[in-house]
Amino acid sequence: MLRDYVKSLKHSWAEASYVPDAANLPAARAVARRFLELRGEDFAGGLVVRAFEQFTTTEARTWWVHGQCILVTAHPDTPGDLPTGTNLQSIASTVAALDLPFVTVDLVLRADGVWRVVELGDGQVSDRPKSTSPATFIAAIAGALGD
Repeated sequence: MLRDYVKSLKHSWAEASYVPDAANLPAARAVARRFLELRGEDFAGGLVVRAFEQFTTTEARTWWVHGQCILVTAHPDTPGDLPTGTNLQSIASTVAALDLPFVTVDLVLRADGVWRVVELGDGQVSDRPKSTSPATFIAAIAGALGD
């Protein structure tokens, strides 16, 4: 699976994201070229290659203020589908150790039953799903900040 430091092109999966066989260098290069073409001036940092994993749920987006999870929502790509049973215990200490004022962490359940961190963001490109009202979102953040 291919992405840059900020975004994937999962909506262009077959042509610009998924590399079925990393040993097939011409095919891998073709996917990378298409990725770079589609990202254009928005390309950020460098290319990141990750192993493909089989997931059994849609992603959940978690919102963290000063190392504490303040809200769990659906992912903006699947606003009507919030996975249940999200386990935050395995990542809470790691997120807190980052010592950042605000982050989002996207999680998904792997086929082996482990909750996997898909992405951690600093909020600059972390959309709120339409299924979570602005009032709910703002109340969660304000509550975490003591306002």
